[in-house]
Amino acid sequence: MTDQNISQHIEKLRNLLQRWNYAYHTLDKPEVPDSEYDRVFQELLDLETQFPQFISSDSPTQRVGGVPLESFSKVAHKLPMLSLNNGFTEEDLADFDRRAREKLNVETLEYTAEPKIDGLAVSIRYEQGLLIQAATRGDGSIGEDITQNVRTIKCIPLKLLKNKEIPDILEIRGEIFMSKAGFLDLNQKSERKFANPRNAAAGSIRQLDSTMTAQRPLEFICYGVGEIQNGTLPNTQFEILQTLYKWGIPIAKELQLVRDKTGCLQYYSEILKKRENLPFEIDGVVYKINNISDQVALGFVSRAPRWALAHKLPAQEKLTQLQAIEIQVGRTGVLTPVARLTPVQVGGVTVTNATLHNADFIKEKDIRINDFVNIRRAGDVIPEIVSVVLSLRSDNSEEFEFPSNCPICNSPIIQKSKFFQCTGGFSCSAQRKQSIEHFASKKAMNIDGLGEKLIEQLVDKNIIQTVADLYDLKHEQLVNLDLMGETSANNILQAIENSKKTTLGKFLFSLGINEIGETTAQILANHFETLERILNCTDLENETTNISGIGKERSKSIGTFFNNETNRQIINRLIKNGIQFEEKAISVVENNSNIAGKIFVLTGTLQSMTREQAGFKIESLGGKVSNTLSKKTHYLIVGNEAGNKIAKAEKLGVQFIDEPTFLKWLENKD
Repeated sequence: MTDQNISQHIEKLRNLLQRWNYAYHTLDKPEVPDSEYDRVFQELLDLETQFPQFISSDSPTQRVGGVPLESFSKVAHKLPMLSLNNGFTEEDLADFDRRAREKLNVETLEYTAEPKIDGLAVSIRYEQGLLIQAATRGDGSIGEDITQNVRTIKCIPLKLLKNKEIPDILEIRGEIFMSKAGFLDLNQKSERKFANPRNAAAGSIRQLDSTMTAQRPLEFICYGVGEIQNGTLPNTQFEILQTLYKWGIPIAKELQLVRDKTGCLQYYSEILKKRENLPFEIDGVVYKINNISDQVALGFVSRAPRWALAHKLPAQEKLTQLQAIEIQVGRTGVLTPVARLTPVQVGGVTVTNATLHNADFIKEKDIRINDFVNIRRAGDVIPEIVSVVLSLRSDNSEEFEFPSNCPICNSPIIQKSKFFQCTGGFSCSAQRKQSIEHFASKKAMNIDGLGEKLIEQLVDKNIIQTVADLYDLKHEQLVNLDLMGETSANNILQAIENSKKTTLGKFLFSLGINEIGETTAQILANHFETLERILNCTDLENETTNISGIGKERSKSIGTFFNNETNRQIINRLIKNGIQFEEKAISVVENNSNIAGKIFVLTGTLQSMTREQAGFKIESLGGKVSNTLSKKTHYLIVGNEAGNKIAKAEKLGVQFIDEPTFLKWLENKD
C-alpha cells in the first residue's frame, strides 16, 4: 500500500470509530457490538504504531493520557464563566419570571429547562472543529488548563462531526461529572474512598497524570456556549443545544422547552419525582430564557445572568443530636456559634457541625445543647439546622449563653445588634488567622498552598503576626513545620513570590476591610487608579460616599480602615516587600487617542460583550469608566434598551457613540 492509501485507510477507521463513539455515548444507540469496536480500534492502533507519521491529535487512540504535568497552567476565559442566581421556592421562581417579563415588556416567556448536574463546570474550545483547549471555571475569569485530562473523556469528541456550518472557533460550556454507577464502581475498585460523585469527578479531572484520569468513569453534558468566531448559531437556547448535539456534543436528554412559570414548575415537579432514578446526582433545575435576543437585552447583574435561574431541589434532611455549641471568631471579631453534632450522612456527606449564625437564630428556633435537631444541607452545600424536635427534648437540655469574654484572647465581648464581637482586634490570634487566610485566598492574593492548617501553625508558633510577615518568611522557618518538607516549603515561598504581582482591586479586597467585598474593592480601584491616591486622600469617607455603588456605611468602613495607623504600616510594609500592581498599557494608550484620558459612561446592553468587559477594556487603554453622567464625561456608550441617560447626556452636551463605533475605537480605528 502507498502512503496515500495507508493515510486514507487510517482516516476511514478514525471516522468510523468517531461515528460509533457518537452513537454509543451521545445518542445512547450503539451501532455495533463492543467486540467489533475493539477490533477496529486495535487495527487503527496497530497502523498508527507502524506508521507514526500519520498519528493525529484527534485520533480515538490518543485518549489514553500524556506525560504527567508538574502543575496546571492558567487560562483566561475570553468570556467570563458566570455563576447562576439560586431560587429555593415557588416565590423565587415567580419573582424571576416577573422581573424578566417586566423588563422585556412581554406577557409570557419561553424557557429551556434541564437538570442542574452536580459536577465540575468546564469550558472546551474547538478550532476548525478540533478540540484545542479545555479549562476549569476557576474564579470565572481565570481557570486551569485541563486539556490533557478532558481529551481522555470518551463522550467528548476530539473532532466535531463534519459540518460546514461549524464556526472557526467554538467554545462550549458544560459539566463534567461521574454517574452514580460509575462512582460506586470506582469506590469499590479504589483504595481511596470518595465521599460523593462530585468530589470523585473534581479529583479525577484535576489529576496531574492524565493516564489516571483516563481510568476514571467521567462523563460530560454541554449546557451552553462561550466565544464564537467566524460562524453563527441559532437565536434560541434550545436550537443551539440541538445544533451542538448534531455536531457530536452530548447534551442533557432531559432538556425541555417550557412555557412561563407554570411550565417551569411542572418540569421541576417531574424532575423531583425522577431524582432518585436519574443516572447522575443533581442539586436543582436550571431555567434559561430561550430567545438569545431576550438574554442579551436582560444582560447580567454582578456575576450572574438575569436570564437564568438555578431552582434548587429540597435538600435531604436527617435527624441528629446537638452535642455542644462552640464559638468561632471571624476576622472582624464577630462571634459565630457553631453546633457540634453527632455525625450523620446528609446527601452523601458526613455532617459533624452546622452554623447557628447569631443569637437571634438560636432564640427563634429555641435551640439548646443536647436537643435532637433536623439537619439539611442548604442548597445541598451548607449544613444548617432546620428545626428542633421538641418531642424528643430531654431534661438535660441546656440553653446557650454567649460568653462575656473572647474564648480565644479573653478580651471583652460587646454586642452590636444581633451580633457579639471581640474587642481584641489584631491582638486576637483568631482574628489574625482569619485575616491572613482571607489575604491568601484565591480571589485575593491567591497564595496557592497557604491554607488554614499552615496559617494556624505560623500564627501559633509566632512566626508571623500580620500579612506583611508572609513576605519575610524563610525556608528554614517552613521546612520543619507539620506536613511540610523541602518541596512543600519551596512551593509556598514560590507562591508567595508569585503573589507580589497583582491588581489594585484584588489587593484592596485582600486587606479585609469590613463590608468591602470583591466588587466594591474593584470600584475603589477604578475610581482612585493608584494606591497612593487612596493613602493620600485627606477625607476618604467623604470622597467615597460620592462613588456610585459604595454608600455611607461602606464609606465609613473605608475611612476607618485607612485612618488606622497600624493598617497603614502594614500596607507600607507590603509595598516595600515587593507588592506591585499591573500597570495600564501606556504604550497602547499613547496611540489610542479616542480612549486614553477620556471618561466613559455606559448605558443599555452591548451585543459583543458585557458592560463589565467593556469597562475593563476602556481602563486597559487608559480611559476611565464612571456610573454617573456629568459635564466631565466625554462619551456615553449606547447599547440596546438604553435608558434615560441619553436625554441627560444631550442636556449636558455629552457626546454619545454606538457599539460599532466603540468597537472600532478599541481596535484603534478612526
